[in-house]
Amino acid sequence: MTVALNDLLPVDLRRSWVIDGTCPDLDLYSLFRARQIADLHRTAVQDAKGKLCYTALDRKVRCLATGLSGLGIRPGDVVGVQLPNGRDAVIADLALAALGAVALPFPVGRGSLEAERLLRRAEAVAVIAAVEHRGNHHAADLRALAPVLPALRHVIAVGRPGSAPQGTTALAELLRCDLTAFVPARPHPDSAARILVSSGSEAEPKMVAYSHNAMAGGRGNFLASLMPDQTPPRCLFLVPLASAFGSNGTAVTLARHGGTLILLDHFTPEAALAAIREHEPTHVLGVPTMVRMMLDRLATSGEKLPAPTALVLGGAALDATTAAHAARAFGCPVVNLYGSADGVNCHTGLDDETPTADGQGVVAGRPDPRVADIRIADPETHAPLPDGAIGEIIARGPMTPMCYVGSPDLDARYRTPDGWVRTGDLGFLDGSGTLHIVGRLKDIVIRGGANISPAEVERELAAHPLVRDVVCVGVPDAVMGERLAACVVPRTTDAAGPGDTPTLDSLCAHLTRRGLEQRKHPERLLVVAEIPLTPAGKPDRAGLCRRLAGGLPPDLPTAVHPAPASPLAPTG
Repeated sequence: MTVALNDLLPVDLRRSWVIDGTCPDLDLYSLFRARQIADLHRTAVQDAKGKLCYTALDRKVRCLATGLSGLGIRPGDVVGVQLPNGRDAVIADLALAALGAVALPFPVGRGSLEAERLLRRAEAVAVIAAVEHRGNHHAADLRALAPVLPALRHVIAVGRPGSAPQGTTALAELLRCDLTAFVPARPHPDSAARILVSSGSEAEPKMVAYSHNAMAGGRGNFLASLMPDQTPPRCLFLVPLASAFGSNGTAVTLARHGGTLILLDHFTPEAALAAIREHEPTHVLGVPTMVRMMLDRLATSGEKLPAPTALVLGGAALDATTAAHAARAFGCPVVNLYGSADGVNCHTGLDDETPTADGQGVVAGRPDPRVADIRIADPETHAPLPDGAIGEIIARGPMTPMCYVGSPDLDARYRTPDGWVRTGDLGFLDGSGTLHIVGRLKDIVIRGGANISPAEVERELAAHPLVRDVVCVGVPDAVMGERLAACVVPRTTDAAGPGDTPTLDSLCAHLTRRGLEQRKHPERLLVVAEIPLTPAGKPDRAGLCRRLAGGLPPDLPTAVHPAPASPLAPTG
């Protein structure tokens, strides 16, 4: 049985966006196929293996779709995809769309604990994963989960010939299937095409179902607004295609706009600058932390790069200093993108004069109703508030997702009865209709553009034998934006003598054993005698942040130290 993915928006509203031309009313593979026919030899993907044109890509897509069909993958089935940026990820995306299946991509580096949660909740029947990527062995790890995932029937391994772990199916075998008899499924454009994963503010990642029309229409219109002459774009994705931000890759850049994807299998500032120099992308999509790293390299080299049409930055707040330096260094507008997997999008556009911040909060631009209409509502009653009033940001429009996957409690919490998405963010609309972001209702830490739920990390650290109490908070950081700190009250156990306290290394090792990926590990540790409380009896997170920032009382038994350097996290 496949998981139920019900659309929480009225059918008539969805159809109205088709009638007025806002959404294309075609499934993603049909859109891609039309682009392929229109320009047979345009480059679709540029990755570490070289160029792949639309026609060659389509042939591989049809072969894989034939092979997956032979394994029993049917329309509506959910299939996980855990692959680095590259042609295999694109082939998988389009093959699943051609079958009418639902893709569930999640970035490489995500731990087995999170993978199990995602695949279980989505009732995934298969997963396509890398044999090895930067020390991770995802195909083998996912195959080991099969006994506890009753719906999972197949693990498809992507790697060198002969490297597929026992019990898995090699992707190379499926790509040799005879495609002559394959007939695309042609799913309804308002049916589910993709599940976006957001770490968000929950103890477990949120999974959000999007239709073909929401991806190609709503999200496609976002990119269209950044294409001044509507020439097919050449997009360098520094973020994972498997992230919410990266979902603008296959479905939008290729299927909707007939463009080219320029992909790095992992981000380094040197590789990103080399890609801009060599491939001259029109759009560079990343997070502010990545750009700050690139700016450091450019400051050293003094190099002048070919100017893109736009540098599009999302995933974390963009400060005015970074925006100004980037605009000068890259010679193009810097677009501040406010958005999320939950169905929210607003950006500052290509206007060089648009500020990224002012004294009233971060400026996020004017909402585009062809993407997502945005209103400000009372957080308790959901009633609309007048211009200038601060309230919760809510959104509804062509890119609005269908529902949360396997989580009716999240639907009840974050969707209003008439389909608006509650963001948990605070902001206001000024007299000109410009959105300002002033804060967050939800408690998350944003490290390098990646959302980390303190509640999830706290729950796993609480199982450590030396931890009696724990609160995780974000501390400001000049490079990453924020870093996660664990504030721990030690426990004395039979196995530990008095005075024994957990170390940062031991806590991180514990999290690794429990399957929590490295990007969620705390990078600072504060050992305290007790967790301070607010007058309302809740942990005083702000007070802990102040202690971590400095001014620790000398009589408090504390230890504050950083973790070893860790790689930049995938965004989500």
